[in-house]
Parts: sequence; structure tokens; C-alpha cells
Amino acid sequence: MKKSYASIILGLVLVLLIAGCGSNAGGETNGNANKPAEGQKEKLKVGISSGPESEDVWKIVKENAAKDGVDIELVIFNDYVQPNQTLEEGQLDANAFQHLPYLEEFNASHNTHIVRLADTINYPVGIYSDKIKDLSELKEGDELGLPNDPSNGARALILFEKAGLIKLKEGVGAKATIRDIVENPKKLKFKELDAAFLPKALGDLTAAMINTNFAVENGLDLKEAIYTESKDSPWVNIIAVREADKDKPIFQKLISYYHSDEVKKFVEEKYGEFQVPAW
Repeated sequence: MKKSYASIILGLVLVLLIAGCGSNAGGETNGNANKPAEGQKEKLKVGISSGPESEDVWKIVKENAAKDGVDIELVIFNDYVQPNQTLEEGQLDANAFQHLPYLEEFNASHNTHIVRLADTINYPVGIYSDKIKDLSELKEGDELGLPNDPSNGARALILFEKAGLIKLKEGVGAKATIRDIVENPKKLKFKELDAAFLPKALGDLTAAMINTNFAVENGLDLKEAIYTESKDSPWVNIIAVREADKDKPIFQKLISYYHSDEVKKFVEEKYGEFQVPAW
């Protein structure tokens, strides 16, 4: 009986050991975690901003990928927070909606681990107004709108400075806040709002800096901006991924699908100076 029990126990140990070895197949340690099963396509889930200027470009990227046997699923977002949170949580493989200053600020404030994979397009922003046709018409005490997130807020303040409306403390750069305004000749007031809400609030403001994707989404004509950021602006949009994934071969493929002649030609012909390919 003792011998029989010993044999049974030994058999169970062997079964567990074999099962344990088998459970590692395809796991992270052997580098096959994200490889598709034989005969299946590689897949990527990418979060992008809503609006035709983003969605149309990514349709071309998706077509390029399909020719190479890679299936890209696009997930559309209407804000600047969820795409990074969803990526960090592993529900996305990559996203493409933000510039590097925004990503760096987001990582610092949310303890996320997302990095730049590649540059995409520069979207020069503009100052819009329903009340004036030129910035020279601004009166003392008029109210200007700007995004309430730190990086886009700084971008707006830098644009206001270049337009000659204010002067910022020297050296603040992409970390500028309203508190860094050192000269404000017309005593302008500043209203910080969610970037997506600024087009809807335009009627209550004298003017506002509005990000291009939200401007287009709300029917604003980019050519009607009363002041526009120069097309060589450093606020270039990027493709971002989790830091642990940045060296995966599939992402080098993703870069090639985006940095293609088809995408560049489409952007240049459809959007001209309002979208500038950054590769």
C-alpha cells in the first residue's frame, strides 16, 4: 500500500511538472507572446482621435498593413485622456493623437509608462473667433480661451505670445502657465477649458486657441483662423506605445505603413499647409 501511494504521488508530481512546462509555451519568456497562431494575421489595435483628418489617414495606414497581412483595428476617441489610459491598461497596442510635450506631462501626472514610437504629422493650431476678424480688434479685458491641459495650454500661451498679445517669463517654454505671463498690455482675461469643449464655447469668448482636430470636427474652416501657428512648429504628433513594447518588430512595420508615400501624398494634397508630414 505504501508503495502504491508513493507511485501515485510520484505520478501526480510528474503530471504537474509537465503541465507547468507546457503552460509557458507562447509566454513572455520565450518571446512569442504576441505572435499569431499559424495561418492567422498579426493584429494591432490603435487608438486615434475622432475626425476625418485623423480617420482618413489611418484608413490608408490600415490598407498598407492589410497588404502586408497585418490587421489594424482603429478605436476612435473624443478626448485626450482615455487613449493613454486605455493604452497603459493594455486594451490598445498603440495610439496616435498627441504630441510629445503632452505625453511627457501625462506620464508624469498619471504614472504611466508610454513612449514615443515615431513622428506622424504636424497640425498647426489656430486662434478662432466668432466676434473679431483680426487680433488688432481685441479690446481691453476681452476673454481668450485655451485648453486646460498643461501642454496644450502652454502651446496656446506661446501662440498668444508670438501673436504679440502677451509676454511670458523667459525660459518657461512648454511648461508655461497663465502665472508665467509677465506682460499683458490689454489686460486680457484667460478661460481654461477642456480642449474638446472650446469650439462649443467660442460664442462666449472673444477668441480661442483650438486644436486642429477639434476645429475640423466642429465644422470650423481652418482658413478662417485669425492667427495660425507656423508650420514648422515643434508640436509634432506621434505614435505612442507602452515602453515595454517599443522594440517589438511589429511596431517597425507600423512605422513603415504610416511613413509611406501614399500617406504623405494624401496629406499634402488634401490638407496643404494645415497638416505637414513630419518624416
